[in-house]
This record gives sequence, structure tokens and C-alpha cells, in this order.
Amino acid sequence: MQPIIVDLFSGAGGFSLGFKKIGLKISLAIDINHAATRTYSTNFPETIVIEDDIRNITGKDIEYFIGKKVDIVIGSPPCEPYTGANPLRMKEPLDRLYLDQEGQLTLEYIRLVNELRPKVFVMENVPSIVGTEDLRAAIEYEFKKIGYKVFFNFLKAEDYGNPSRRTRVFISNIELKPPKTNKKKTVWDAIADLQGRYEVPNNEVQELSEDKIKEIAKLGFDDYLTMFKGSSGKNIPLYVRLNPFDLAPTVLGNSRFIHPFENRFLTVREQARLMSYPDDHVFLGSRDEQYNQVGEAVPVVLSTAIAREIMGKVYGIVFSVT
Repeated sequence: MQPIIVDLFSGAGGFSLGFKKIGLKISLAIDINHAATRTYSTNFPETIVIEDDIRNITGKDIEYFIGKKVDIVIGSPPCEPYTGANPLRMKEPLDRLYLDQEGQLTLEYIRLVNELRPKVFVMENVPSIVGTEDLRAAIEYEFKKIGYKVFFNFLKAEDYGNPSRRTRVFISNIELKPPKTNKKKTVWDAIADLQGRYEVPNNEVQELSEDKIKEIAKLGFDDYLTMFKGSSGKNIPLYVRLNPFDLAPTVLGNSRFIHPFENRFLTVREQARLMSYPDDHVFLGSRDEQYNQVGEAVPVVLSTAIAREIMGKVYGIVFSVT
């Protein structure tokens, strides 16, 4: 059984890659970001990739391009309107969904689910998208309006072997409880073998000023250069020197981590390893765009676990990981 899969807000392809790793094809992907769609097209040459504002796309458009009915819709609408790390987040929770222009993209995802009527949909976001009773009820109501009951599946990427912490909610019309792995993977497990391997894509070291190197040299494990204040008033560290023997903190779009033993920032490839991307997944765009693509992704080990769960639960088929 080869289901027809569509990825909305596809980014660099972390969510899609989990399905690809168990042998499935993504038929079509949509994202508005040029660098991200270049990255996606390069790594998924068999997929139709549309670079456009999703507001301009209809279910009929998608079915026209594919030529078949869609079975599975995945995707990650922007989390910035909801996350506490955003200092500009709207104060009223419901305004984040109904008034914030990026927050409204969640409603566009729901619109396309309604127009496509897939067997399964999975929408990934930060837990704070349902962090208040009002928001949770609103999301439930919007899906109920189109005939779907939803489950709020809270999953931790580190439970599936990801070397960085990441808790996300996967809102779906089926319950998702993929079996956890028993082995914890540390930062050093993930990146140790990359030192000096300049043939690996996206593994170029960023040159720093002498003053910046001196600043970094003073940091011990888990120390940081600076902080910023999120919307909740919580201080969030930036430029953390990673503890090699522990998990990394959550990788954000603006994350830049410091190498455990060297006085430099992680390369894009090292950071991608923290999100369990394989080395043959190449990132395009400026260095900042590449870091952002990594930080805004679904960790690949988690997307793989979800893909296997869907195929087993809905289709009764077990796929081996490649």
C-alpha cells in the first residue's frame, strides 16, 4: 500500500523524511520560504514542490497536481504566534489563532484538511498552541466543524533517540503512541565523528573574531553568552556551550550552540545531527537560513516513529527503517 502523502509547511523536510525512511513517497509539498523549498526539492527530487503562500492553494489545486485523492496530510504551521519564546506573542490566547496573520495559517491547514478529506492528518506544533483551555477548545471546535475528532499527542523527541530535547504536540485524527526507544543519545554520541570531516555537506566551520573566541573560551559546559526574554518573561539562554555527555537543549530557529570542546559554534551539520538528520540531507541557502531550517524541523527519528505508527495503525503494514 503506497498512500498519497502531502506535506503542508514542509520546510526543509524533517517531517517528510520520516515517511521516506520507511519507503514511502511524498507526492506534494508546499512552503513559502525560498531557501527551504530549494532544500526540499534537492532532497526529495521525486516530489512536486510548490513555493507559494498556502492561502493561495486549494484542495482542488493539490488534487490536480497529484492526479489522485490524498490519503495522509502532514505539516507544521508556524509556531511563532504560540510559543512562549516569542517576545511579540499576542497577549490573548485566542488572538494568536484568529487575529495573528501567522497564527491564522493553522486555520488554513484545517481548511485544506477539510477540502482534501484525508484518512489521516497530523499537524505538529509547540505544546502552547493548546496551552490554555480556550485555545484547546478552539482547535477542537475548528476540526469538529469539518467532521474530525482530534487527539492531542504530546511526544518528546528524546524518547525516540534524538540527541536534543524537544516536546511537541501532534494534533491528529488518530491517537499516536509510537513505542519509545530505551537508548538515550548524547551530544557527543551525535557529533563526535564529524570533527575535521570537511567532505560532509554543511560541515564548514564559521570563522569568529579573536574577541568572540576569547568570550567563548571562558564558558564551561551549559554556560552561555547571553539571554533573551520570551513573552512569558522567562529568560532563554543563547549561545550555550553544550554538555557532551547530556542531551542538547531544544534547537530553535535562532539557536546557535557552542561546541563542547572547541571555541566555535557548531556547524550546520553538527546542529542537524542534533535533530537526527542524516548527512546526505543537504541544506541550501545562507548559513542563517540553513540553521533556521534545522531548528524549525520535526526531528527525523520522531517523524520516522510517527510514520511507522500511522502505517501500522491505519494500514496494518510494518515498514522497516532504511
